[in-house]
Amino acid sequence: MNPVPLINHPCTVCCRPTSMWCSRCQAAWYCAPEHLQSDWPRHRKECVPATHAQNYNIIATPPPAEQQVIMVSAILFSPEEERPRIITVKCRPSQVPSQGMCPQPLVSGHFSDGQAESIVLTQGLNGEPLRFPLHLWYSPTALSRCAPINRAIYHITSGAAAKAWCGTVVVLKFNGSRRQGYSDAGSNDLPALSAYFLAYK
Repeated sequence: MNPVPLINHPCTVCCRPTSMWCSRCQAAWYCAPEHLQSDWPRHRKECVPATHAQNYNIIATPPPAEQQVIMVSAILFSPEEERPRIITVKCRPSQVPSQGMCPQPLVSGHFSDGQAESIVLTQGLNGEPLRFPLHLWYSPTALSRCAPINRAIYHITSGAAAKAWCGTVVVLKFNGSRRQGYSDAGSNDLPALSAYFLAYK
């Protein structure tokens, strides 16, 4: 994990560096008004007005101080590629660091519809508990509409899975069983993932 100090913050939608944020809550960053509009159905559920929102000179107000963004290695299973590959994912720190909450991975840019849900794998081969659980992000719409079969997943399961997985998958690795942060994922995590995809129905 490499902490990277940022002058600009990653756009919530595409992860491009930006210095613009939602003027209502001042906690979500967007590189263009169109990205705020497209993300609004999701963001409106968490958009709580900032306590100093009465300050209408919002552009002249410096952005709120934020912790460093963390970069971690993750595994990308792309539907169009034959093999999984290692990518770098930015993780935004928890808004309330004192509560020890896990950073938020910025993975929506890897999904064509911008929507991603996640599950946590706590068991590996033969049902053994994983010391470092795996956080698997996927597109629920790609699964439900049977988008193109993920060739990288098909490859690591040798086509033996009971049900083919559709759409993109991004996998991060927690830094321990308490799941308070992430460490770098790598090829040594593929056997546990292969076992999961083989068991998926």
